[in-house]
Amino acid sequence: MNKNTNKKSEKKIRSRNEIKILDAAVLLFSKKGFDGTRFMEIAKASELPKANVYYYFSSKNEIYERLIENVIQGWDNAFEHINLDLEPADAIDTYIGAKLDYARLNPIESRFFAHEMLRGGEFLTRKQRQHIRDVTRKHEHVLESWILQGKIRDISPQHFFIMLWASTEFYANFTNVVELTLEKRKLTKKDYDNARKTIVNSILNGCLKK
Repeated sequence: MNKNTNKKSEKKIRSRNEIKILDAAVLLFSKKGFDGTRFMEIAKASELPKANVYYYFSSKNEIYERLIENVIQGWDNAFEHINLDLEPADAIDTYIGAKLDYARLNPIESRFFAHEMLRGGEFLTRKQRQHIRDVTRKHEHVLESWILQGKIRDISPQHFFIMLWASTEFYANFTNVVELTLEKRKLTKKDYDNARKTIVNSILNGCLKK
């Protein structure tokens, strides 16, 4: 076995183990918070020896910060749909769909981040805070351009995004309320598709110029 094959194998093992650790950690953090979760619990839940977990992450803080970074990256990916290459209706529709897909596929991560922000965002680094501001401003400029072009009404881009985040992330952060309202034991993809249609139609009817 050559060196390249060894490196690929090691990279694959590392990736697999990091995912196991992060999946175990986010579940514990979302239930017990940072202070209530012990490093040993993460190792036990990931089914890896404590020494192995330390090999990939030097501390509980590092695991927590990686989880925050992963959520921010997921939101960044969805935000890329808000761009001037698309017409407002298509961009907003796709963005809302991407946000709801993230909520559906990553509900625990979404709740974890919501809990962190309710704590005051203590573990959000200065760099991450600035990144969130920069990315949001970048896409606010897209809305401002659409307003100047007469494609959408004169609305506040900041409040527009806050409203979209509130409506899409609610499905992950308050799943039990949604299930109770819809009289469902468990949400399905069809429920998320219906949510997308409703949110998109409501938003577009309110902001698009006829």
